[in-house]
Amino acid sequence: MSDLNVMIIGGGIGGLCLAHGLRRAGVAVTVYERTQTRTDWLQGYRIHINPHGSHALRACLPAANWQAFLDTVSVDGGGFAFTTEQLADLVRLTADEIAPTGGADERHYGVSRISLREVLLTGLEGVLRPGKEFTHYETTADGRVTAHFADGGSATADVLIGADGANSRVRGQLLPHARRIDTGIVAVAGKHRLDGATLPRVLTHDANLVIPKDRGSLFTAVWHPDRRVIVPDRDTPREFLLDNAVPFVLWGYSDAATAFPDGVESLPGADLQRLVLARTGGWAPALRDLIAGSDPRAVNAIRIRSATPVDAWRTTSVTLLGDAIHNMTPMAGIGANTALRDAELLCRRLTEVAAGTSALLPALHDYERQMLDYGFAAVRQSLRNARQAGSSSRLGRAAVRTAMRITGAVPPLRRRMAARLGR
Repeated sequence: MSDLNVMIIGGGIGGLCLAHGLRRAGVAVTVYERTQTRTDWLQGYRIHINPHGSHALRACLPAANWQAFLDTVSVDGGGFAFTTEQLADLVRLTADEIAPTGGADERHYGVSRISLREVLLTGLEGVLRPGKEFTHYETTADGRVTAHFADGGSATADVLIGADGANSRVRGQLLPHARRIDTGIVAVAGKHRLDGATLPRVLTHDANLVIPKDRGSLFTAVWHPDRRVIVPDRDTPREFLLDNAVPFVLWGYSDAATAFPDGVESLPGADLQRLVLARTGGWAPALRDLIAGSDPRAVNAIRIRSATPVDAWRTTSVTLLGDAIHNMTPMAGIGANTALRDAELLCRRLTEVAAGTSALLPALHDYERQMLDYGFAAVRQSLRNARQAGSSSRLGRAAVRTAMRITGAVPPLRRRMAARLGR
């Protein structure tokens, strides 16, 4: 085993997963994270972990952390449907059609960001350096990399991995030409609690993508409570615990930004609810109940952004992972899973370097080649989904709805669609 030393900038899902994998393999690794405390990242919605993500977590995490993940998650046992605005099925696939058979690391799961982050933080004492805001890096004369931080400190390693998210400073220096674009789509999202709610079964058990005749789209997904609440602190704000202690239906209404008023992102939740309800007049009452019955404090609007394609670059001892390189829209639900896939692949390649079976730059080059291929395929898929949501072509929508009905009725097409959703 060589004395390979790795530094990771950013303590998000992908960076922490990679750190666990390298530590398990005996590779020296340090994670530099700008936030100070564990609760700085209590945020957001639940995460869907697909088989790629499950496999990466199983491969990288210590046995105790993997078991903690399994003890926490809910198994996604619902189906997926494409429907009309009246909740009439275009095609509805069951969980058995979608879910692959196999072991625990080949399944779909739902987990809150809170619980997943706790699983990933556990056991990294001595590896994680909080409160370290990265500013820039320099390559040393011997090919190593020195990272500089806002507090005046610095650190040097053989490899620097930028896992610092969509606004990555590492990417900004390594690939200044790499850009993120505004897709022209706005999404308004909310949560409808299920304790005492009377929504129909299709909304409380399956995920749905509503494709109306006119414009816009509505996505719904069911999130069950984490089976073991990892953050039970009574001082934790109630809105955080909504994410992992209470069942809810997540919904997201998307359309072209031009269909919304200026400054929509800054509107209060109640105003956003009224706006979406006005745009869904005549839709199925259950869909309108879903929107109207949500807690206004959990309703927000975001402009959807996406990375632009990046050609392969000259491999150096600095590389990128996850959103730092292939940031994507949420319209395919695979961003976190793609980052985990990066982590598992990069862990294998760096472990080979440490073991002396591969040289550093060829190993990083192979990682970048594969990562750019599947990572930007995911970006294209999510961007395509986002732009379809913003289409106002009635003819195009009619064609999509017809194609969905045909897919549902033709077994080979149905199986192919289920296989894509199951990946």
